[in-house]
Amino acid sequence: MIVASVVLGEGVVIHHPDLVNLYGCTIGDGSRVGTFVEIQKNAAIGRNCKISSHSFVCEGVTIEDGVFVGHGVMFTNDIHPRAVAADGALQTEADWTVVPTLVRAGASIGSNATILAGITIGMGALVGAGAVVTRDVPDYAIVAGVPAVVTGRVKDAPPVARVAGGAR
Repeated sequence: MIVASVVLGEGVVIHHPDLVNLYGCTIGDGSRVGTFVEIQKNAAIGRNCKISSHSFVCEGVTIEDGVFVGHGVMFTNDIHPRAVAADGALQTEADWTVVPTLVRAGASIGSNATILAGITIGMGALVGAGAVVTRDVPDYAIVAGVPAVVTGRVKDAPPVARVAGGAR
């Protein structure tokens, strides 16, 4: 389902529009969205991004231009999630605050990675498949593991600098 409040840029490709859940989000020019993806309100996807199938981009996530999001990637937006308030009543939006997350231009996130709330993934960084990212990832770093740790640096930085339109 794609709700009328979704802002789609030119040339956005949604492979199976009936098999996604998009509401209140913005998706930039030329981006592609796979099947079974959910992108919530107040999430923003940049230009020329690929959001692969079964991924969840929650409220408060900003993904800049040229980012690859692998299959089954999960973002979070709450550091202390709870279903009920102290009095036992079901929580509402008034009971918590969205914690924003930023994925900088040209980054790549491998399949089944989990990105905790409040994280910044740096420009051109590479998050390994299955990683659980609990801390900010520096520009052009490679991170992997649970919790994710820096294992190296992306060697091929110049193409990312072109995507980002700026210096490294």
